[in-house]
Amino acid sequence: MQISIFTVDAFTDQPFSGNPAAVCLLEDELEEGWHQKIATEMNLSETAFIRKLHPTDDFTRKNVNSTLTFVTLSGELNARQAGDHIILDLPLYPTYPQDFQEVEKLVKATVGDMNVQDVRYSPDTKKLLVCLSDAYGRSDLEKIQVNAQELLLAEKTGKVQGLIVTLKGDFHGKHESYDFYSRYFAPWVGILEDPVTGSAHTVLSSYWSQQLGKKEMCAFQCSTRGGKLKILLRPDGRVDVSGQTVIVLKGFLTI
Repeated sequence: MQISIFTVDAFTDQPFSGNPAAVCLLEDELEEGWHQKIATEMNLSETAFIRKLHPTDDFTRKNVNSTLTFVTLSGELNARQAGDHIILDLPLYPTYPQDFQEVEKLVKATVGDMNVQDVRYSPDTKKLLVCLSDAYGRSDLEKIQVNAQELLLAEKTGKVQGLIVTLKGDFHGKHESYDFYSRYFAPWVGILEDPVTGSAHTVLSSYWSQQLGKKEMCAFQCSTRGGKLKILLRPDGRVDVSGQTVIVLKGFLTI
């Protein structure tokens, strides 16, 4: 069997940046266990499998009004195209003030002695949000070096499964203008740092919308690869997170 396969860099307009994912187009059902085997072979943080719901469906037909539904470990994820952007329809998760003393070791293991102005927790996602002082800039966030073992030793309760470090944007710097910056670490689930994280922005969008009083925002995730995200808080309490994509590889997988 030959399967059409692509490597797509998401949340970027440049190859070899953003969040890389493998996408497989399935004409037929795979045998049990093959999905995981293919994902392991591709060795990327995400591997998506798209199959036809009806025999007459055409993978090559472009329809900007169509929606793809992905079944993930976090539930169904709907994606649609709008111009040169792909929009993800995501839930919006609130954050709550966190007692700093309870997470002080974890925060210091992440950002050292940097001045922290806010610490929030999202019980729905088990993510801790650490907001740095406005005195810092994007370059300060990018310089943070995190050791996975130190984070694991600082948090063993299972309460935190992902840690977001974020910072208010700078509209007067040498880079493009963004409302906020972030980095995301999750060694508790085997990921030291994720390049670009849609799920983290379900938390970040809620937090920064309150802080900035805005429903539409632009964000940048400051990983080594980097990623640009557009955010729109909707009246129904959900959030649209969108970005551009670049196909960097296409071919066939033979099994």
